[in-house]
Amino acid sequence: MDTNFKTAPFDLGPVCRTVAGLVGGISEEQLTGPTPCPAYTVRELLGHLAGLTVAFRDAARKELGPTTDTPPDDALPVPPDDWREALPRQLDEMAEAWRSPGAWQGGTRVGGVELPGEVTAVVGLNEVLVHGWDLARSTGQEYAPDETGLRVSYAMLAAAAASAQSGPGPDGLFGPPVELPGDAPLLDRVIGLSGRRPDWRPGA
Repeated sequence: MDTNFKTAPFDLGPVCRTVAGLVGGISEEQLTGPTPCPAYTVRELLGHLAGLTVAFRDAARKELGPTTDTPPDDALPVPPDDWREALPRQLDEMAEAWRSPGAWQGGTRVGGVELPGEVTAVVGLNEVLVHGWDLARSTGQEYAPDETGLRVSYAMLAAAAASAQSGPGPDGLFGPPVELPGDAPLLDRVIGLSGRRPDWRPGA
């Protein structure tokens, strides 16, 4: 991605709270169901979210080690046994860690990749926001992230797509973008830029 991406500091709290609110709406029967991430069931998507919230929390704190150095696709993710309690807590901790001005300054590391702090914050927000949509869509729940979070994700994904078109590299961070009309809802445009179809449904 474009490591020169610039943004003013923002609060990750609203997006993290929105995703945390989905946890209580997930039934045990839904854990083996499909998600927009073809390799992941709902259970594994929860495991991925649990891992990335810790990784981006520790990246903000500059506590570098196994949690920040392990690539996310190193192994199929498994959620902790207490994921219903752990994931909302970790989302809150991640948001709180990025409220420190020092988190945005200098460099840090996540997924084994060195990045400027402010870029890491944007990537972290985008990961939570897009995978929150995955989780909501997979479990039949409403999803309405805050406007600021959507605009930050859209700006980053649009810049990544433009960069991919102008030179070698992947067609976006998640997959080739899905083109949508310019008057489509902002959430749909974010999801399209992430390589997902906004009309995705389980079994469809």
